[in-house]
Amino acid sequence: MARKEVHANITDESTSALKRYQQVVVGSDSLWFTIKFELLTTFLGILPGAVGLVLRKKFYRKLFKRVGRGVIFGTNVVIRHPQKIEIDDGAVISDGCVLDAGGGQARDHDLLIGKGVILGQNTMLRCKGGSIHIGENVGFGANCAVYAGEGNTIDIGVNGLIAPYVYIGSGRYHFDRTDIPIVEQGPAPLGGCRIGDGVWLGLRATVIDGADIGRDAIVSAGSVVTETLPPFCIAAGSPSRVIRYREDTATDAPVFA
Repeated sequence: MARKEVHANITDESTSALKRYQQVVVGSDSLWFTIKFELLTTFLGILPGAVGLVLRKKFYRKLFKRVGRGVIFGTNVVIRHPQKIEIDDGAVISDGCVLDAGGGQARDHDLLIGKGVILGQNTMLRCKGGSIHIGENVGFGANCAVYAGEGNTIDIGVNGLIAPYVYIGSGRYHFDRTDIPIVEQGPAPLGGCRIGDGVWLGLRATVIDGADIGRDAIVSAGSVVTETLPPFCIAAGSPSRVIRYREDTATDAPVFA
């Protein structure tokens, strides 16, 4: 759903507040599903301790498109459009995470979380007209953000290591015109980001729309990836550049990630 459409849905006074809430938050116009969504997220979402973990594990699966075995939901998890979210076995959704598969009613704009994925505290996965696909055994540190804007796909391979405060996603807008604000000129998507298997993204790294990181690469802390990085490289800087390869034994200089 484009930004203008979201704004229109929120502010359109010709439709009821309930209908607008269903379009933006619930993702379904079913009154029964809306009631179920409200009851479960309101009463179980803040429930602390082992009791809360057990009850969310048992009942939250009724909200999502698919939830595998052994999935754990922490407290205060924000859920949007759950019927377009799939979570595989053994995933851990920590306290304060955001799972937002918004982007209209189209079923192809999904949020897919692979087997054994761990989302650190306050990590946000947000589909706003795009898709996010996360492979198996990817670990996110706290306060990460993954944002798939209109027409983009964020594809993260298996066995990845993502440090705290990493940002992955869209951020490109048309800006050629000067007679109207940039925000009204709309996004200029490049298709999203691809992060290969086994990639390690360091603390506060940023991966911008259009970037493609090869398998088993390392991106050093604070780096900004804007283009393609080859497999097994070690990259640093803003914009990032290859400083050496992991197979290179000529130097044992440390990598701060």
